Amino acid sequence: MDNPAAPGDMANVWRPTGSLPSFSRAFDIFSVDSSDDRFFVPSYLKGSTYVQKLEEAYNTKLEAQKEGKRTKGNGQDLSSPGLSTTPLPPGSHRGILHSVLERTPYDGDDSLAPLPIHWNPGDMWQSIEVTPNLLGLKYAGPKSHHERDHEASAIRADNFMPPQCGIYYYEVQIISGKRDDTTIAVGFSTRNAALSRPVGWEPESWGYHGDDGRCFTGQNIGRPFGPVFNSGDVIGCGVNFRDHTAFFTKNGQMLGVAFHDVTRSSLYPTISLKKQGEEISVNFGQSPFVFNIDDMMNEQRETIQNAIQLADTSHLEPGMNETDLIQALVLQFLQHDGYVETARAFAEDMKLQKEALNLNPNVTVDGLNIKDDEDANNRQRIRRAILDGEIDQALDYTNTYYPQVLRDNEQVYFKLRCRKFIEMVRRAAELSIKYDAKRGTELGQEMDLDVNGSHGWGDNMETDGGDHGAELTKLENKMLSYGQALQAEFANDPRTEISKSLNEIWALVAYKNPLKEPQVSHLLDGKGRVTVAEELNSAILSSLGKSSRASLETLYAQTSVLLEELRKDGGPGAFVSLQDVVDSIQPSQQV
Repeated sequence: MDNPAAPGDMANVWRPTGSLPSFSRAFDIFSVDSSDDRFFVPSYLKGSTYVQKLEEAYNTKLEAQKEGKRTKGNGQDLSSPGLSTTPLPPGSHRGILHSVLERTPYDGDDSLAPLPIHWNPGDMWQSIEVTPNLLGLKYAGPKSHHERDHEASAIRADNFMPPQCGIYYYEVQIISGKRDDTTIAVGFSTRNAALSRPVGWEPESWGYHGDDGRCFTGQNIGRPFGPVFNSGDVIGCGVNFRDHTAFFTKNGQMLGVAFHDVTRSSLYPTISLKKQGEEISVNFGQSPFVFNIDDMMNEQRETIQNAIQLADTSHLEPGMNETDLIQALVLQFLQHDGYVETARAFAEDMKLQKEALNLNPNVTVDGLNIKDDEDANNRQRIRRAILDGEIDQALDYTNTYYPQVLRDNEQVYFKLRCRKFIEMVRRAAELSIKYDAKRGTELGQEMDLDVNGSHGWGDNMETDGGDHGAELTKLENKMLSYGQALQAEFANDPRTEISKSLNEIWALVAYKNPLKEPQVSHLLDGKGRVTVAEELNSAILSSLGKSSRASLETLYAQTSVLLEELRKDGGPGAFVSLQDVVDSIQPSQQV
């Protein structure tokens, strides 16, 4: 153990500019600095749908903040309208980034509750001192005669425990307290519970007390629960929102369920201190827990997944077993999305599998007849053209086979036009890499200013320097002309999403090599081709009077919505995701 701090030193430790002392090297994990509210994921929640959404929201917020700082730093007038409709003069495209690129600041998702991060100094009773990192607490003792009448001082965390977690868990390290007489209590409460008494004594609060090992809920008469705890112990508190129970641990050992029927909403981690010198530090998941909460969470997930595996699917499609139903859904998906050749190969493979499993040589195994659907073949040609980046070819095919589709679906037409511009930028960037390599320049090197001070995609290209230079200059000029025409075509469109999309794609030309710029490189990703291809395919199917989504897509969407509903209050949906189910399927079971 480290040497205890002298009384004079303790005053410095707990002053506003101090930090939580390291009382023991074994508990260094409790000295994490969380003052900057950095995003963290408790180990037992990794991979959960809730955390994935939380992380996406956090990254979106960070990106918006970074973009705001960049914009402010470059003197942009944030009150200016979105896209300028003035045609761009030749060579001016590299300077437009800060005049057209605007993003709406992230304002958060009210339905996505954040995790507790630290104690909330604005939600505590007097006589508690909070360390600068907001994780440590110390009871400083009563400061007036009036305060002596209060039975304890409590504090709540900054955020409530999100039911979407399924299980929420945190741990408290008892740093200092009188042996066999520690009056610290660990638990949780709603915002309605008073903080002037020990946690568990007030209505809508639940607590486990260290002086007598009793648990309390809503009154000062508790019941025997577990051992007493004092200095050096680590007490864990968890709530299982699925079965509405609360449990506690001590030094990594499960003590059992302390409370049942915990059905109140917005429950905050809560600690109460009563005697001078009592000190604690909390771990909300910034560091590994002493108790193996990961195994407990995995057990809950396995229980739900086993229940899913045992579900009877025979009533979904009478006359078909589960394997046949899945194969039929996959086949219909392939045909629906225009993968004609893949559908034929899949059908043939299913026939071979059934023949291999057929034990009666007198029984003929019928295969699935994939009709030569001309519409499917046409849609396959269009999809292939888009996936290859040949947008002009896709437009020609669409206007030839389905001339009315783009007229009736202006949004799809607009996205195809934008995608063509993106593909032109991509080709120019790839050609620029080849050209720079030939000239011996490094990738990402800033363009040199010429003697006239101008700079741009084509300004540093030697027109007599070879085929690459001439080809690149020609492609860039064509790209800019097309971009200006696209901008002019939609200049008067009042829709925000249109101007936002134009802003984003025009930002690509502000960089020498957008493929190397994290801020915009995602726009050039091949996944964007897939999105456009699927939207166009859906529009074509709708024009033919067919469903715009395959049955498998509808099933996936409906299941996602169902799981989201079951996740809200900590139900079974909190412990499973569609990806979990797919990952749990053994290779021999896969279609």
